[in-house]
Amino acid sequence: MITPAHAQTFARYNQWQNQSLFEAASRLSAGERQRDQGAFFGSIEATLNHIYWADRIWMHRIAGDPAPRATTIPGSLTETPDWQSLVAARATMDERLIEWAEGLEDAALVGDLKWYSGAVGKEVSRPRTLIIAHLFNHQTHHRGQVHAMLTAAGSKPSQDTDIVFMPGVA
Repeated sequence: MITPAHAQTFARYNQWQNQSLFEAASRLSAGERQRDQGAFFGSIEATLNHIYWADRIWMHRIAGDPAPRATTIPGSLTETPDWQSLVAARATMDERLIEWAEGLEDAALVGDLKWYSGAVGKEVSRPRTLIIAHLFNHQTHHRGQVHAMLTAAGSKPSQDTDIVFMPGVA
């Protein structure tokens, strides 16, 4: 299902797409980034904060990284205090995901991961490969929402979103 090479490709894809979205979002005013557009998490900035928070919580669970500040999904929407902090934190997290994926070995994909899920209010155990697939799928899902909000706000990202057109993919 998931291999180290797969995780490496998706970590690079994540960075490429985030750079495009953050560039487009940075062209908007703070008010426009924070305006509730009726998306699942409301605004562009809240959704981008949630993606960052989720990456942090999954990296805490799978790689032992520090836990995010927020402990709940509603708290995830304000994980960073302001736009510039989010921009910097996102770039750092993208580098961390690439570093983690490049060091990933087959043995790290074996077995289950057990954690307490605040989302469902109980301890959960799932295969590590499924967790890694979820990490990257979750990013892509919510980035699609951000892309739609950016386009509606008049700041369409400059990069294609298809992984097959990512620079460096053979």
